[in-house]
Amino acid sequence: MKRSDDLLAGLDDIDWAALGHAYGSAEDVPGQLRTVCGLDEEARESAFRSLFGNIFHQGTRYSASPYAVPFLTRIAVAGPVGARADALLLTRLAIDWHDEYDLPLGIDTAAWRAAAISPEENLRWYDEQIAAETDESRLKNLCEGRAYCAAGHPVDAREGALRSYDAVRAQLPVLLDLLDDQDPEIRTKTAYLLGWFPEEADATLLPLLACLDGERDPVCVATVLVSVGLIADHDPDGRLRHHLDHEHPLPRWAAATALSRLLVVHPATTPRLPPAERIAAELAAFGAGPAPDTATAHHAGDLHSYTVRSLLHLMSAAEDPDGVLLEIVRALPRIEETGVVPRPLAVRAENLLEALPDPWAAFRNH
Repeated sequence: MKRSDDLLAGLDDIDWAALGHAYGSAEDVPGQLRTVCGLDEEARESAFRSLFGNIFHQGTRYSASPYAVPFLTRIAVAGPVGARADALLLTRLAIDWHDEYDLPLGIDTAAWRAAAISPEENLRWYDEQIAAETDESRLKNLCEGRAYCAAGHPVDAREGALRSYDAVRAQLPVLLDLLDDQDPEIRTKTAYLLGWFPEEADATLLPLLACLDGERDPVCVATVLVSVGLIADHDPDGRLRHHLDHEHPLPRWAAATALSRLLVVHPATTPRLPPAERIAAELAAFGAGPAPDTATAHHAGDLHSYTVRSLLHLMSAAEDPDGVLLEIVRALPRIEETGVVPRPLAVRAENLLEALPDPWAAFRNH
């Protein structure tokens, strides 16, 4: 651990009082960060909960949020043992809950950036509205909104979230070193984080693959494989295909999950990938089993729902989509509880099953 003075260098150079978070002025953030770097474990955990509730409240990011990112990065790298894994909640500051609604295809940063409204655009909009407004009450509200925007506070939620996303993105070169950390939790959380930055794939793909060499923790291996599948446009050196035969079911599931995305998003790679039916069979086998004791963080740990989503997308890449659909229904009732399978598809699958010949009929006739 470094001294807290090293971890928090430059903290007082920021005008935190002029920044905002969920409950108003961010002037309490420096004190919370100092406590997070302290030796009192109970106080540290309490301060971290307060800090994160301030700068990431129900998914919203604020003007103070990106300013906290470099300090959280230093804490993740060299802070107190109990604080390092917590600091890797940097993922939440970057992506909100995209791991629930952007899987299995991954985050679309280009669409996100295109949809975000810049502060300059917002200021122009306010100026136009103010110039045309005649109602005093609405005019007052517009002027207050413009002042809030001009002070640097995000008005558009997408743009505000992008500030934090890009702040974390800027720290990735430092965070990459954590893939070699002695603590498997740190390695796993870092690998999970990297899967949400496809724009940085050229810099992060090789370190992620290197993390697989000698890694024995199945959750870490699985997390790396899913992240590789989310940012890559091919199967690097056949590493994903190779892990379809891993001794542990979780990495096999992760390899199939990663390959399913490549088949759908990058169909040009199809000749070098296993058939969709082989991948679907591996996913369905996992989905038919009980929830694993330990899981990756993807889809909030609900890997059965994630599996169904992957299978549904895989139907579009399969030569025999009905065959993939049968793999889905064979995995029921485990995955039917997820509610992810549309009812029309479920009915179609049930009809397909009923049409199959009974493999035991010949024995019953004797």
